Amino acid sequence: MTNPDRYIRQADLVPRDRIQELQVTVIGVGAIGRQVALQLAALGIPRLQLIDFDQVEPTNITTQGYDHQDLGQLKVEATARRIQQLDPTIEIIQVADRYRSRMEVGAVVFCCVDRISTRESIWRSLQDRCEFWSDGRMLGESMRILTATDPNSRQHYSSTLFKQSAAQSGQCTARSTIYTANIAAGLMLHQFTRWLRGMPTDVDLCLNLLANELMIAN
Repeated sequence: MTNPDRYIRQADLVPRDRIQELQVTVIGVGAIGRQVALQLAALGIPRLQLIDFDQVEPTNITTQGYDHQDLGQLKVEATARRIQQLDPTIEIIQVADRYRSRMEVGAVVFCCVDRISTRESIWRSLQDRCEFWSDGRMLGESMRILTATDPNSRQHYSSTLFKQSAAQSGQCTARSTIYTANIAAGLMLHQFTRWLRGMPTDVDLCLNLLANELMIAN
């Protein structure tokens, strides 16, 4: 059983009663998604679904925070094992596959995939099936966090799903660092905890670390 004292310092920021009701789904446990999953576990999410078909490669150690012992293993398995070390009481659902429309997901979804076309396909399937949606995009030292929780923010999110041919060259994992991924994940979790507290979320947040630029649209 989890020690209740663990949650004392975050009690005013992360409503325990709301969290205990939720199942959270993380689609893609690469650079950003793995950090999202670990931070969710640290917050105390009781049920966590991980969806990813990929295996851990050598470059994933530096950019995604996987361990050397994880090489060649499925990312969902390696991430689940690390979560169990944080909190063995968390129920983890591992889906070693691409997201498919028939899959059941939680009320909260974090989309952490590489391609715009993949995001669009997932959003088309889930936009009416989840209460909270967060999409983390990253390239180099720039990141964009999009959050959809109501009709206006959902409409804005749909407008960001441009054609793959118009996307900036390269996938998010082509140029990435662990610190950028951690910051992006933290910003996504911040929007999540704001939603839990009934506070307004930032619809569109862009942060460029190199230029020290932050832009927020509400």
